[in-house]
Parts: sequence; structure tokens; C-alpha cells
Amino acid sequence: MGLIEGRFEPNIIVTSTDAIFNWARSRSIWPLTFGLACCAIEMMATNASRFDLDRFGIFPRPTPRQSDCLLISGTVTAKMGERLVTLYEQMSEPRYVISMGSCANSGGPYCDHGYHVIKGVDQILPVDVYIPGCPPRPEALIDGFLKLRDLIMKETIAKPSA
Repeated sequence: MGLIEGRFEPNIIVTSTDAIFNWARSRSIWPLTFGLACCAIEMMATNASRFDLDRFGIFPRPTPRQSDCLLISGTVTAKMGERLVTLYEQMSEPRYVISMGSCANSGGPYCDHGYHVIKGVDQILPVDVYIPGCPPRPEALIDGFLKLRDLIMKETIAKPSA
């Protein structure tokens, strides 16, 4: 900003393309909702009229081709893990993953007694934001989306040439 500061009229805003694109992407997160257990009830409550995720620009989508965020809420089993990876691979870049609840984060109460439960979704997918709780409150999910918004704002789109 130092080289071009003060060279234009006061009505012209000069910024980088990274800042504009990141601002637009962070204000229009479209999660692919993947509710597997009781955390899905809290996820649905967050999308209802009382908490209203629409005001943040967050619109749940039913298909991975329209989504840029995978919201996993509930217990992930080995059989369901294969389907999660398939859905994740069908999403376009850049894509993000939010792990919601103790079962998705670490296997929850089933991790010691269930051979079929994956001990945390981060073993099969790269997780960007973890939301703790059993089940987490809708306010915690909103805070998780705001953390993802901050993460998107810090990204750089243009890769420097080597």
C-alpha cells in the first residue's frame, strides 16, 4: 500500500485481490451438512429461526458440488468414513471441514467400546475447525463458523512463483 497510497482520488479504494476474494468467500460459506447422531439436532436448531445462520451468509447445501465446507456432526463409523471421503473429494477447492461434537472430534463415549468407530474424523480428513461438546450448543456452532471465517480471511489465493 505504501507505493500507491495518496496517488488516487479520495473516492477510490485500493486493495489486493486476496482481500476482496477472501472477504467474499468468508461471507458466503455453504456447508454440506452431514448429520450422523444427536449433534445433528443442534445443527438443525442452529439453522432454524431462533439462531438463523442465514444472517451470516451460511446456507446449508444438499450436494457436495455446491458446497465449500463439510460439517460433520456425530459419530463416524468405518463404513460411513468411506462415504465421507468420497463426498469430500467431490467438493471443489478450496474446501474446509468442521468437526462438531465429541464423537466426531475423538470418537466420544464409543471410542473405547466400539471397534467400528473412527477415533476422530481427523484420521481420514483434514479438519480446519473443531467444535467441542456433547452435543455442542448452537452458539458453539456459530462460533465455529466465525473461526472458519477468520481462517479464510488469512489465506492467500495467489501463490508466489518459485
